[in-house]
Amino acid sequence: MTQEIHGTVADGFETVREEFATFVARERPDYEGQLCAYVHGRKVVDLWAGDGADGGSLYGVFSSTKGAAHLVAALLVQDGTLELDRKVTYYWPEFGAEGKNGLTLRDLIAHRAGLIGLDAGFTAQELTDDRAVAERLADQRPFWRPGTAFGYHALVIGALTGEVVRRATGRTLQEVYEERVRAPYGLDFFLGLPESLEIRYRSVQPMAPTAQQQAVLDAAPSGPHTLASIAFNEHVPNPGSLADYANSRAVRAKGPASAGGVAAARGLAGMYAAAISEMDGRPPLLKPDTVAEVGQIHSVGYDLVARAHKSFGLGFQATADMWHPFLGAGAFGHSGAGGSQAFADPRSGLAYGYTRRRMAFPGGAAPENDRLARAAHTAALAMG
Repeated sequence: MTQEIHGTVADGFETVREEFATFVARERPDYEGQLCAYVHGRKVVDLWAGDGADGGSLYGVFSSTKGAAHLVAALLVQDGTLELDRKVTYYWPEFGAEGKNGLTLRDLIAHRAGLIGLDAGFTAQELTDDRAVAERLADQRPFWRPGTAFGYHALVIGALTGEVVRRATGRTLQEVYEERVRAPYGLDFFLGLPESLEIRYRSVQPMAPTAQQQAVLDAAPSGPHTLASIAFNEHVPNPGSLADYANSRAVRAKGPASAGGVAAARGLAGMYAAAISEMDGRPPLLKPDTVAEVGQIHSVGYDLVARAHKSFGLGFQATADMWHPFLGAGAFGHSGAGGSQAFADPRSGLAYGYTRRRMAFPGGAAPENDRLARAAHTAALAMG
């Protein structure tokens, strides 16, 4: 039985709806997800599918959270509250232990610190609390010489950035995000979900890999003490699953800034639209020079954690290089392990958000994003 597609698209974006409908028809009958896009601050796509879901349903978006965290950092740099080329120890003196005293804020948020996790690992409770994570990392010896290489700081980059924010402002990153980004625009993208909104949360559902996908996983190099296992805290006893992490009320309540965000596609796309476009009579959150700097590639090449080609701007993924090469130079955003994707393409004015309930293989932006984002980008360019 074909699932019904709900929502609307603006004139000229019919092909986006067609791509979404084609994908949903191919998926299992229990598919659930959302797609939203803005162009120059105007909502042009707002679609969803799935029994019991609507456009305001909320999902765990894992590392798409990092986009919100680093939008806060960008705003504070733009204000002059933070300076990218100052040493981290200027803000956070304790960070300098174990040879980290020369690292700049720029290198920290570009995944160049070598501080991907702890030798001993974190407890599940610690991973709900950015301050606890940061306190323990301050004493950790980096896993490579800071600034000489890069690797994905999967579960800790938000805590590291957040501690700098807290030291510089006296407020948590989550508080600054709520005050300056989420609340003014009424965004359905939360770093700390109020209990009153729990009714809208749709629990993440893990997806068992197919036999072919499992063969890929089995062939991948692995081990209990690799950089990847440390970065994802998989070297501890009973580490739990990513789905368990997102489905924890403690995680949703505190909104750890690496992977604990909860959002609808409307919130993801709306945040990036607010970053680069006038919305609701407000000027863009980021000035053109700031947009150019956060989207400029800072770390590119072999990622020591992912063991693959990756590229990062300032806390954001360099989306055109890493995911969607049809986008304009300087596109920036962040995907999430469950399959979510969110980005801004300043050259076309496109802001894009996608969520899905059942986790996608192999992680990061789900494969369907390529066709959906391409259709949205093509339509945005046709708008002129």
